Amino acid sequence: MKALQLVEPKHWQLIDIQEPPAPAAGEAVVRVHEVGICGTDYSGYLGKMPFYSYPRIPGHELGVEVVAVGEGVNNVQPGDRCSVEPYINCQQCYSCRSGHTNCCEHHQTLGVHCDGGMRPMFTLPARKLHISRKLSFEQLALVETLAIGCHAVERGAPKPGEIVLVIGAGPIGLSVVEFAKLSGARTVVMDTNERRLGFVRDSMKVPDTLLSKDVEENVKALEAIGSGTLPQVVIDATGSHHSMSAALRYLSFAGRLVYVGVTSEELHFGHPLMHRRELTLLASRNALSSDFSRIIQLIEDGKIDTNPWITHRAPLEEVQERFADWLNPANGVLKAVVSVGT
Repeated sequence: MKALQLVEPKHWQLIDIQEPPAPAAGEAVVRVHEVGICGTDYSGYLGKMPFYSYPRIPGHELGVEVVAVGEGVNNVQPGDRCSVEPYINCQQCYSCRSGHTNCCEHHQTLGVHCDGGMRPMFTLPARKLHISRKLSFEQLALVETLAIGCHAVERGAPKPGEIVLVIGAGPIGLSVVEFAKLSGARTVVMDTNERRLGFVRDSMKVPDTLLSKDVEENVKALEAIGSGTLPQVVIDATGSHHSMSAALRYLSFAGRLVYVGVTSEELHFGHPLMHRRELTLLASRNALSSDFSRIIQLIEDGKIDTNPWITHRAPLEEVQERFADWLNPANGVLKAVVSVGT
């Protein structure tokens, strides 16, 4: 079998790998059909992802088909179409025992800490598979991206009538927007790219968008949107330490700031503002199993429309030549999906 490996930043190679053996107890062998490309993949390619290791077979947003199951597996069977929950947790540490499986102390994300889905078949714990009888493999590959936004919004816990500011209209930011809307809160989206904001207005039906300028101008614009009140929840999905450091300035008194983007740089902000407004600072990492089940049901019920999401497609063999182009904002990439095949 052929697999695509990121040997080091900006250096791909197509390698030969063996087919997986028969699955052990609790395991499943899956055939990969579609792989979504996200910010983590781009950061890994550029060498800017703090949790990434090399060499690595990327791919953690996956639409797969079950090929074989091991002893004791009863949640899936061969032929099932599934989304993959790519966060491999140990089930033994304090975080896992307390229900925080998304931040397991020995956490391994497929395609980041261990090899992922840019290969025709591989083996994983069957408990990480989430079935749909209705969704396509492309739709199943989008579930993980949506799960990141789902968990981030749950961390911020917006209420109907509150204002949620989403900073960054890339794929993760857009997944946040989906669940901010479902919360009943008024959603505002800020980005430096007018083309992305146009997508938010036209395809996601969010009228309140803001082209980011300097911090003081952003504050004034947000106060105007909120009739003098700043947002109660701010979710920063940029991964930019500049944006993340400024984000507290956009919060109302007793507001909640959620960092869902990741940066390897230090963040800087003065404490008096945070103390005076009694702000809450939260991180959001990965997602929970329940998020995957919820999202699959929401897509099946038509409450989340996946049609606008996928803007670019490529077979596995063309990723090496096309990947760098997907990084160029001028090319309008929202979500690229790779067809792996067999």
